[in-house]
Amino acid sequence: MKRPAPVRRRSRSHAALFAFAFAASAAFILVNVVDPYSGATASPYFRVPQAYDPADVQALDVAGEYEVTIQRDGYDVMAKPEPEPVIIEPAAVEEEESSGWAPPAGNPDPGTAQAIALDMVHARGWGDGEFSCLVALWDRESGWNVYASNSSSGAYGIPQALPGSKMGSAGGDWETNPATQIAWGLGYIGDRYGSPCGAWAHSEDAGWY
Repeated sequence: MKRPAPVRRRSRSHAALFAFAFAASAAFILVNVVDPYSGATASPYFRVPQAYDPADVQALDVAGEYEVTIQRDGYDVMAKPEPEPVIIEPAAVEEEESSGWAPPAGNPDPGTAQAIALDMVHARGWGDGEFSCLVALWDRESGWNVYASNSSSGAYGIPQALPGSKMGSAGGDWETNPATQIAWGLGYIGDRYGSPCGAWAHSEDAGWY
């Protein structure tokens, strides 16, 4: 009579080995799902990406011993040229001298202050043009008024002598006599300006004579 074949029973060591392999496989899968870089940490080419540094925007490191450099296009910086000052020379302006021209005075009425002045002008050898300058000058100064008085300066008479008492050298009636005032005025004009037109030209430029 044959003996039944013995039933093989798995040993405990085989069961433990199977359980370990299953657990290791499961752990490997879970680790790769949770941390995809965990399996690469043993590689010499693996490098965990570093945090972004704004100061290092010109270089980018990748895994391995390679470096890729990103550069901007080169350019030249030129200083803005300073504008050269433009010097404009003023046009030469010749000082225009007054011509001494005055509107013609015409013939004054006999006996008037202007009639007296015309005779005195001719007596000095001056022509009608000088008389016209004299009329324009004393029209401006006094209007040929014997009693014209400037309260601000103290000038007096037809020639506006300053002070009026200067005309006393031509006569004691200097305050009321047009001939005395005119005689003194023509003497002053001749000594200072040479002629009535010279005095008129100065008055045109300066406003006084």
